[in-house]
Amino acid sequence: MLLGIKRIYEKVEVTDGTRVLVDRLWPRGVRKSTSHIDKWMKEVAPSNELRLWFNHDPAKWEEFKSRYEKELEGSKALSDLISLARSSEITLVYASHDTEHNNAVVLAGMIAAAAPGAITRPKAPAPA
Repeated sequence: MLLGIKRIYEKVEVTDGTRVLVDRLWPRGVRKSTSHIDKWMKEVAPSNELRLWFNHDPAKWEEFKSRYEKELEGSKALSDLISLARSSEITLVYASHDTEHNNAVVLAGMIAAAAPGAITRPKAPAPA
């Protein structure tokens, strides 16, 4: 199983496999008809309260991860995402500008922990 993470604004590639949007809100400026999103799993996104509290502040990252993982404990949506990842190549798609501190990074870590042997596709280098 291959697992990738990328911003919705990045170029779609054949190697993306099943593209799963993991944000609660639809990304601004992106048409659903041209997004190439195969599945929108807003149920695995952080709650609005947690999302607003975090506000993409890197200083809150560790606490965000902990709270987010607690929110997802026993979640059927997370189980469904892990099952999908075990059965096919997937790319977790998100809209955040911060490529290191976002919910897709946490989800990828949880999927990798639940599916030993998972190979995470390296991120493409940031444009210069």
